[in-house]
Amino acid sequence: MDFKFTEEQVQFREEVKEFVTTEKEKGIFPFGNNCWMHLSSMEFSKEVAKNGLIGIAWPKEHGGRGMGYVDRVIMLEEMFRAGAPVAYHFMADRQVAPGIIHFGSDFLKKEFLPKIRNAEVCFCLLFSEPDAGSDLANCRTTAVEEGDYYIVNGQKVWTSNGHIADYGWALVKTNLDPAVSRYNAFSEMVIDMKSPGVTVRPLINSAGAHSFNEVYFDNVKVPKEYLVGTKDNGFRQIMTNLDFERAGIERLMQNSLTLDSLKDYVKTNDKGGKPLSQDPLIRDSIAKLEIEFEVGKLFIYYVASLLDKGKIPSYEAAMGKTFCTLYEAKLADVATTLMGLPGLLMPGSPEAPCNGMACEDYLWSPSYTLQGGVVEVLKNIVAQRGLKLGRKKK
Repeated sequence: MDFKFTEEQVQFREEVKEFVTTEKEKGIFPFGNNCWMHLSSMEFSKEVAKNGLIGIAWPKEHGGRGMGYVDRVIMLEEMFRAGAPVAYHFMADRQVAPGIIHFGSDFLKKEFLPKIRNAEVCFCLLFSEPDAGSDLANCRTTAVEEGDYYIVNGQKVWTSNGHIADYGWALVKTNLDPAVSRYNAFSEMVIDMKSPGVTVRPLINSAGAHSFNEVYFDNVKVPKEYLVGTKDNGFRQIMTNLDFERAGIERLMQNSLTLDSLKDYVKTNDKGGKPLSQDPLIRDSIAKLEIEFEVGKLFIYYVASLLDKGKIPSYEAAMGKTFCTLYEAKLADVATTLMGLPGLLMPGSPEAPCNGMACEDYLWSPSYTLQGGVVEVLKNIVAQRGLKLGRKKK
């Protein structure tokens, strides 16, 4: 690997950093940790769009800048370092648009790519169900053809930002023949979240935040032109989509502000009359976090370089997400441990160190190793696709 960035990439990083700094200093947008999960601002996203920072890796013929995925990681690294509120446009830029570009019809490309690029619509992902999380082939939400429409019935759960989304990117069962392999029974489609029969109910997480939702479909009519790709090929398509999802630097840097605050905390707080930073065990803990952070970045940039070469980084993306999400959970654990009892105070508490970010992150952390594929499943992907180990026979 070449670990150096080009002069153009260094300049691009500075441009993004200047943009984010300027927007943050305005004081009108909600910056903070877990920003891609629950910090949403259509106004901020429109500023991002005005500066040409949505769709930078899309081909130019689809309205993008054709820059590449490494450039996109550079941009997102600076966004997450500042905790920018990217949730409004993030899912669409990361996953929906590449899916439409790879599999969508001309109608879908014309209908949605310009709106995504200009931050005019918000998308959510309608994948997981009560009995189908990591095993998406167990989904039960159905879509039955009726004239010019599909009639959708079922339930999705853990739908991030479903309460603010204009459209959903859904996996639905379109072949109900029990003799057909479940891997040949699903399709992808776009669903208007304002359609009659769509009900969105909030799920409040342990940190008290509303980002997740459960979504119900009761005879929802979806025009057939909203089908993505080939009917009954949705499972294979979505596996490609998930590689885009798992390869992002958001898995590493969603608590970037906590790491910076923790380093300041150990420098400015004493134990027995000496700064915490002079304690060898604490220094060792911080050093390990820094080392693992840099290793995680290398994973992410390596995956991005594979995407730029036209490769689908199936097991490589799984390796990156596994390492990075375990790191994020560890960061929250180390932060609360080093801060002691005050580290268990939530934001808004007068005595909370670092404004309670450590405690908030700790309460968010169980979701890190679940969303986008649980660690155990990702390890199986690495074993089977990367190491070529066979499945254990029953």
